[in-house]
Amino acid sequence: MVEEKYGAKELIPTIDLTGERSEVSKLIVKACEGTGFFKVINHGVPFDVIEKMVDESCEFFAKPESEKQRAGPPDPYGYGSKTIGRNGDTGEVEYILLHTNPLSISQCSNTISNDPTKFSSAANGYVKAVRVLACEILELIAEGLCIPDVSVFSKLIRDVDNDSLFRLNYYPSLDHHMDTSPSSLHNKNDRIGFGEHSDPQILTILRSNDVAGLQICLQDMWIPVVPDPAAFFLNVGDLLQVMTNGRFESVRHRAMVKSNETRMSMAYFATPPLHATISPLPLLADNQPPLYRPFTWAEYKKVTYSLRLSDTRLGIFNSNSDDGVDAVWKSVVEVPPLAQQSAFKFEL
Repeated sequence: MVEEKYGAKELIPTIDLTGERSEVSKLIVKACEGTGFFKVINHGVPFDVIEKMVDESCEFFAKPESEKQRAGPPDPYGYGSKTIGRNGDTGEVEYILLHTNPLSISQCSNTISNDPTKFSSAANGYVKAVRVLACEILELIAEGLCIPDVSVFSKLIRDVDNDSLFRLNYYPSLDHHMDTSPSSLHNKNDRIGFGEHSDPQILTILRSNDVAGLQICLQDMWIPVVPDPAAFFLNVGDLLQVMTNGRFESVRHRAMVKSNETRMSMAYFATPPLHATISPLPLLADNQPPLYRPFTWAEYKKVTYSLRLSDTRLGIFNSNSDDGVDAVWKSVVEVPPLAQQSAFKFEL
């Protein structure tokens, strides 16, 4: 998976959410089955909600490094720079990681902004708007899959105890000479901003500025994603792959850094409560046995953050995994009783 393909814009579906509902639901399901990644336009998230969050993000990342460090290190929420998680992953990225709980956002805002109320208002407004979008997409997916309970996915992130995250990413331009020779056309000047991975949650909603850098892996090739600040890009997460019994596949992706351009993005990770049990939906496992054993989000989250960014995690939860994998699963997954999980902290 080292080759990069250019001119592959047509591989990434664009879906207009103002279209006829039954047709839109079919297109979304087709996109989730085909690429696990798609772009939505006419999404209904107000422009001013997006701009307020963009302004707050720009204001923070423009601060001197010493001031930004006051908001970090992420424990597990807050400001981070170059170090991604605690297992040795690094990248040319600065970020703020937030839990979407309004109280958590309010607490983090005190070290992020000189005007905490303004920052938390912008963040809460943005999270609320994209959560509505996420629920709409998930219900369209349920309709397209002919699931009677169309809230089967969306109710997991509407739950008051949902564990959804919001991350602001800042990929600074690299301070070195830009090679403009023909040999540079194959990204000789690019660096890894955020390394190859799949998202462990249900669904990710991403918005970025007009600077390229995001790439997805399709057919063992890296496909550059053409940025569109007016749209949102969505990708299937590991949990949605499990719940659809492998019918959807969680797409692997990465962020590259361009040497002469600064990229900024905002990602909402739609996530169930820690205690939620995740398993293939019976209706979607009628024609084949379940590919995955049931597990809670707490169990899967702990496995995720015990591994490197690029590690494959779902194999540990395969229903037909051998004894060796079973041993790994049992040794890694040890979570507190449900009564204690509200305070259960994971290292990011």
